[in-house]
Amino acid sequence: MRYSVEFTEKAKKQLAKLDKHIARLIISWLYKNLQNCEDPRAHGKCLTANRSGQWRYRVGDYRLLADIQDEKVIILILALGHRSEIYND
Repeated sequence: MRYSVEFTEKAKKQLAKLDKHIARLIISWLYKNLQNCEDPRAHGKCLTANRSGQWRYRVGDYRLLADIQDEKVIILILALGHRSEIYND
């Protein structure tokens, strides 16, 4: 199974607010490492506690929070932001 990457509306807005260079870096990392991959868990880390079931991907100083939906074969990007701010939601 090959996974596809999708964004929530919140994640799209957060991406649009980022510096253009950082946004391009994140998009390029996503499509290089996660788009059409066989195992999206190999690139990330499973979160615990109140974010149990979500996955974290690290791109430089930025973090992507995602939900891997095996039944739909998609990786849903829930939020993205700088590492100092992303877990405060």
